[in-house]
Amino acid sequence: MKRTLFLNPPSYDDFDGGAGSRYQATREVWSFWYPTWLCYPAGMIPGSRVLDAPPLGLTVADTVAIAREYELVVLHTSTPSFRVDAETAAAIKAARPDVTIAFVGGHPTAEPERSLREASAVDVVVRKEFDHAIVALAEGRPYAEIPALSYRDGSPTAANGASGDPASATRVVHNPEPAPLDSAALDALPFVTDIYARDLDYKRYNSPYCHYPYVSLYTGRGCPARCTFCLWPQVTTGHSYRTRSPENVYEEVRRMPQLFPEMREVFFDDDTFTADPARARVIAERLGPLGVTWSTNSRANVDRETLKVLKDNGLRLFVIGYESGNEEILRNIKKGVGVERARRFTRDCHDLGIMIHGTFILGLPGETRETIAETMRFAREMNPSTIQVSLASPYPGTHFYDWVRDNGFLAVDQMVDTSGYQKCAVSYPSLSGEEIYAAVERFYRSYYFRPTYIVGSVRKMMRDPHERRRMLSEGRDFLRTMWRRRRAANATRTVGAGQTSHPSTVATPTSAATPTSVAAPTSAAAPTPAA
Repeated sequence: MKRTLFLNPPSYDDFDGGAGSRYQATREVWSFWYPTWLCYPAGMIPGSRVLDAPPLGLTVADTVAIAREYELVVLHTSTPSFRVDAETAAAIKAARPDVTIAFVGGHPTAEPERSLREASAVDVVVRKEFDHAIVALAEGRPYAEIPALSYRDGSPTAANGASGDPASATRVVHNPEPAPLDSAALDALPFVTDIYARDLDYKRYNSPYCHYPYVSLYTGRGCPARCTFCLWPQVTTGHSYRTRSPENVYEEVRRMPQLFPEMREVFFDDDTFTADPARARVIAERLGPLGVTWSTNSRANVDRETLKVLKDNGLRLFVIGYESGNEEILRNIKKGVGVERARRFTRDCHDLGIMIHGTFILGLPGETRETIAETMRFAREMNPSTIQVSLASPYPGTHFYDWVRDNGFLAVDQMVDTSGYQKCAVSYPSLSGEEIYAAVERFYRSYYFRPTYIVGSVRKMMRDPHERRRMLSEGRDFLRTMWRRRRAANATRTVGAGQTSHPSTVATPTSAATPTSVAAPTSAAAPTPAA
């Protein structure tokens, strides 16, 4: 068995782009998701290690010094971080030429041949769910025998070799993909929380809408929804919701307070935990006697009876992907939940005392100045506890990406700027990318600077010293982020006008410093396509 390192590589400062983050970007406030996808196969390979560089503040040099001790390095990458991650892979290969480097994640799954062509230090790509394929790699099985593997077989190909790059001049083979793991196979996987306890420091992870410290895990994979922008169901996990048994979930959660003594909340990070309401009720009723507080992702279409059962058994908060307040946009993206259904669901949650973190996306198909204003009004009407406003991100492999590319609406080839913040990757004839970008801050201000919201926040801070520290810390983070976004936008406009831009700070792919203060929900958080 090869000595194996599972690596979430260093990147931009405060960049949350690990193997558990659906949208990879520098956040408005401190946020790091657990590298959950890497921890499953790590639990099946003796002597392996999961190294999550960003929360540890590790530089590329720090990472290479550790990685050179391993024979197999499995590196999780994404579309926004791919170029930086390819450089990290090259540095590891230079330090240890005989190391095998595998790329996993949504981007290499969607574009395996391009990934191998553009990252010559990478030996193989493992597509989609990579749990068992990585074990086979560690066992030293021949590449040709490992399902879902893409690799160069050494055969010359004139078409690919046109660039003169040796990595481009060899044929890439794509092995067939196995069937997705079913419920029995998911139950047979190791508990990721055991690997967290072994390799990670849970106090270095934060989700601004969760109580700190939180711990997240999956109870299932895949999502039956058909949202055209959502990466994981379209590219890696599929549209069938494959679930662990309620008893298996219970057994993992039951042990977590011993593994993480100061844990205040469990987050079930399934794309749509409530896609099977009956199962969700069973899990909730099993967890209720444990006294565990938990939150999860949901669609805005859960019946009131189910909501009450979940709330009575520990549910604190839902992450709800409202996306837009405009019906036509919701139809365009095949959301499957209309405005009126979302209203009824939200009223039920408010009545039952279930908090909501509402997520919205600007720049989806059909967006106009008027629909942006409509969505802002809708957000205020829904009045979730906290919100997140994201720019529409066309990820390769999604229907949204194909639509944007085919219609000439793809504005940039990089989803993040030199600091890791989201750029507006789309621009429409009647609505420019610059306008969409500027609308994000207007949206936040229109929501959080309402007198009623401010009064409610002050009351919370007066009642709870922990909330006061958290909200003041996140407020500072948020205002600083908005200032940086404006500065980045001004720099882009200056360059676009043919002048030279000299921003005072240009982030390099070195680390992600861990803030000294801790946070829970106030402003914005790791974007999720929460169904």
